[in-house]
Amino acid sequence: MSTVRANRLVSLGFSPRAGLLCLAAALAGCASLGNPPAAENEPPLYASSASNLTSLGEVIEKHPEDPQAYNMRGSVYGEAGRNEQALADFNKAISLDPNYAQAYANRALIYRKTNKLELALADDNKALAIDASYVPAYLGRGIVYREQGRSSQALGDFNKAIALKPDNAEAYYNRGLLYQSQHQHQFAIDDFTTAIGLSSRKAEPYVARALSYLAIGDAKSAAADLDQAVQLDPLDLRAWTSRGLAYERLGDKDKAAGSYAKALNINDKYEPAKTGFSRVGGKFGQTYPTF
Repeated sequence: MSTVRANRLVSLGFSPRAGLLCLAAALAGCASLGNPPAAENEPPLYASSASNLTSLGEVIEKHPEDPQAYNMRGSVYGEAGRNEQALADFNKAISLDPNYAQAYANRALIYRKTNKLELALADDNKALAIDASYVPAYLGRGIVYREQGRSSQALGDFNKAIALKPDNAEAYYNRGLLYQSQHQHQFAIDDFTTAIGLSSRKAEPYVARALSYLAIGDAKSAAADLDQAVQLDPLDLRAWTSRGLAYERLGDKDKAAGSYAKALNINDKYEPAKTGFSRVGGKFGQTYPTF
C-alpha cells in the first residue's frame, strides 16, 4: 500500500493560477467547472523531439536562410518557455517564407500562451488562408474562440479538425473541454473517452473526464480515472486534489486525506487541497494511504 506523510505547511499564502479554478469551484460546490490552464490544453509545438538548441544553432549557422531551421528552433524555445526567443525565430521563419503555415500556427501558440489572443487569431487565420486543411490551425483557433467565449465558432473549428483528422486526440480533448464548460457533461465524457482511446498515456483527459463524472455525481468513475491520472503524472496537482474530492465523496476519508496530502506536498499553497485536507480531518505529520 502506498502512503504519503502530510508535511506541515510553511506558508499560508495562496495565489491561484486561473486555470486551476476548476478544482476550487468543485470543492466550493459551484455548478460550473473551468478549463485547465492554457499550457495544458494547447496542441504541441511541432518540433522533432530529437532536436536541441545546440544542433539547431549549428544548422542555422550553416543555412541562415532556411525557414524550417528557425521554425524548429522556435518550437524548442517555446517548449522551454522561452517565449521571446521563440517569437524571434518564428518571425524570422515567416520573413524568409511568408507562406509557411506551420510557422504562423506555432507563433499563434506562443501568442495564446502569453494571452495575446487577437494576434493568435490573426496568425491562425493566416495559416488557414495558406492551407485550408491545416489541422493545428483549426485546433489553435478553436482554443482562442473558446477562451473568448465564442462557443459556436470554437465548436465549428474542433469539428473541422476532427473531420480532417479523426485520430487527433487533442481535438477531442479540447472539444470535450468546450462541452464541459457548457455543462454538457455526457458529451464531454464521450469526447474525453475518445481522446483517452487515442492517447492513453496522457493524464489530462483522465482528469477532465473525472471532473465531468464528479459533476454528474459519479464519484466512483471519477476516482478510477484519477487513480490512472496520478500514476501517469505523479506531480499533477489537479489530479491529486480532484482525487481527494472523489474519495471524500465515496466516504473514504483516509484515502481522501492521502490524496490531499500528496497535493500539499507538491504545492503547500494550494487552497483547495488545504481546505479538503482539513475537511476530512487531516493532521500534519501523520501518514495516510494513497492507494
